[in-house]
Amino acid sequence: MQKNVGTMDAIMRITCGLAGLAWATSRMVKYPRRGLPVGMAMLCALRVAEGVTRFCPILHLRGKNTLDKGTGNDVGTKLRPVDTSPERT
Repeated sequence: MQKNVGTMDAIMRITCGLAGLAWATSRMVKYPRRGLPVGMAMLCALRVAEGVTRFCPILHLRGKNTLDKGTGNDVGTKLRPVDTSPERT
């Protein structure tokens, strides 16, 4: 299983997944016999797992990834040099 989820994407998946799990848990405590919180909890748990393992099966099926192409580094880890030459007018 090869990584296809970048660092920022993984952090967002984990954060949103944990927030969704908290919401679903609070709803399941208040209304235990409803199906929406259970389904939401399953989807959010999937997002957390994708963020932790950094592998998304949907991206894999589509043949895409959120990593930087060519170098294997994550998008956003490269810094471009700033042009500080005095010749700019």
